[in-house]
Parts: sequence; structure tokens; C-alpha cells
Amino acid sequence: MRQHPRLRQADREIEEQRALKRGSFAPANPDFLFSAPTGEMWAPGVVQTIDLPNVYRQQRRVAQAGITLAERNRDVSRASVLRDTRLAYLSLQFTEAQVRQLTYQDSLFRALRLATERLFTAGEVTSLQRISTDAEARQVTVLLQQATADRQAAQRRLGLLLGRPSEVLATSTDLSRTGAELAQTGTTLLSGLPAEDSAALIRSPTLAAATQNVALSQSGISLVRARRTPALTVGYQNQAFENSALKYRFQFGVSVPIWFWTYRSQLQAATARSQAASYQLQAQRLELSTQYQQALADSRKFSASLGYYEQTGLPQSRAIISQSQRLFRAGEVSYLQLILSLNQAFAIQNTYLTTIRDYRQALVELNYLRGE
Repeated sequence: MRQHPRLRQADREIEEQRALKRGSFAPANPDFLFSAPTGEMWAPGVVQTIDLPNVYRQQRRVAQAGITLAERNRDVSRASVLRDTRLAYLSLQFTEAQVRQLTYQDSLFRALRLATERLFTAGEVTSLQRISTDAEARQVTVLLQQATADRQAAQRRLGLLLGRPSEVLATSTDLSRTGAELAQTGTTLLSGLPAEDSAALIRSPTLAAATQNVALSQSGISLVRARRTPALTVGYQNQAFENSALKYRFQFGVSVPIWFWTYRSQLQAATARSQAASYQLQAQRLELSTQYQQALADSRKFSASLGYYEQTGLPQSRAIISQSQRLFRAGEVSYLQLILSLNQAFAIQNTYLTTIRDYRQALVELNYLRGE
């Protein structure tokens, strides 16, 4: 959170808005002029136009609304960085688990290939079985190389997010061993979610930023209306003859906003900006609701899948691997049945890993949308 440039950018934007607020009391520049009111000599003078206090009050409100919007945008950036980092960590966990599984699978098929070579030399298996075993083993080796490259890419991606791009990172938990904990955590989360989208998204930072943008645009309308009022003019000039005892005197006046079309166009523009912000809020709420429903559906779907693999699929895959090897060594199953059984078992285990990853991704997205 300290290193990410997106959050540093958000902090600088807040500083910018705070600096603008300090300058919200911004009267017009004074007019320094020379005049000859008596026609005898030129004399310097100064004229200052000052708006009514309501104008400066509205300018301060606009500046405060800008600060609040910058803070809401920082919350959005913070939530996005947290989500991206959690997903990057999860991606590294997944690639590590894949490397471990494929390493075991590769060692098993290497041993099977060596055994097949001996059986082929002894004339107990056909050339087709020997070629098929070699093809299966080489395919697993290629998959292991790809998974290793994916792990390096995941390490790099997580390192960039953490501000440690050159460090070789590793996770502390094996993803394949988190299924039971994930099932309990996911069930607790899903059971406590509100039924309505509006209640679930009430703490969404994205929605809060869009709402604050509406408030900022509405304060802009109030500022335009305040500027349509007259302003005061104060001057200090020479208004006497050369031999007068009191030459310089004050003068007072009123600045009248007679160019009505200018203020009318500004008000129309501010109103249109406010309406656009309102429509943007509605679109944002609709988009977030859609994303929330999709993440909720994914979570429930993967929760059911995880329950199946935890209770049935994963134990069956382990039993298939051990029993198929034992029966093959005993000569009770053919080579083709062995290969098919192993591929089926490893496909189940890979799908189990993918289910855990997808389930965690859905939960991360749910928490992000809920502002958690």
C-alpha cells in the first residue's frame, strides 16, 4: 500500500484539492489605473471588485466536495490494489500447486516409461504401447515446463504489485490443502450476505465515488447561481484639484451581472454536468449489481463443485492412482486401462485445483464489490 504508484497518485490528487480549497477565497485582481478626474494631472488609483460572501462560501463548498471526491477515488484505488494483489497471490498459489502436481505426475510417467521400455525389450508390450507411454510422458513434461513458466510470471506479477520485482516470492500455503477451510469460509460468507443488491453494495467504494461526484456537480450549480448576484466595487482615487486639502477619497459601486446569457449558459452547463453525473451513478449501480450477481452465482456454483470434490472426487482420484498401479503390477489391468485411469485421476485433481482457484476468485470479487 505504501509503494504502489496508483495510491501515491491518489494522495497527490488529494493534496491538489486541499491546495485548491485554501484558495477558495479568490477575489478578482485589483485594477491599478491612472486617471485625471480634474483634467489638470494624472493620478494613480486602485479599484477592487469583491463578490458577496455567498460566492466564496459556495466556492469553499465546491472545494470541499472536490477533496471528498479525491478521497473516495483513493478508496477505489486502494480496493483495486488489494483485489489485484489478492488475485496475484492466488495465481501464484495456483501455479505452485500445479507445479507440485505435475512434478508428481511427471515422475510417475517417467517411471512408467522406463518400465515400458524394459517390457518392450522383453517382448511383453507392443511397439504401440511403448510409443504411447513415451508420448504421455513427454506431454506431461511439457505441461510441467509450462506450469513452471506460469509460476515465474506469477512471481513477477506479484512482485511488481508489492514493489519487489526482482525477488523470488513463494506463498506460505499449499492451495490444494485449503479446500476444507475455503468451504467453511465461503459458506459463512454466503449465508451472511443481504438479499438485496442495494444493501450488499452500500459500502462499495466505487459507488461512493460516483455518489460524491453527483454531490460535486450539484455544488457547482449552487456556485453558478451565487455568481449571478451583484458584486461590490471599492476604489481609492484622486478626485480633487491640485490645491485641494483632501485629494484621495474612497468610491463605492456595484458590479451588475447584465451579461445574462453568459450566466445562463454556465448554469445550463452545470445542470447538464449534474444530470450526467446522476446518470453515471445509475449506470455504475447497475453495473455493480450485475457484477455482484455474477460473482454471487459463481461463488454458489463453485461452492457446490468444491463440496463434490472434497467429499467424492478427490478421494476417488487418489484411490484410482494407487489401485490402478497395484493392479497393473499384478497384471490384472492392461496398459491402456492404466493410462486411462491415471489420466482420469489427474484430470480430477487438476479440476479440483481449478475449482479452488475460481471459488477464491469469486469470493475476492464479492468482497471487492462489497467494500471489504
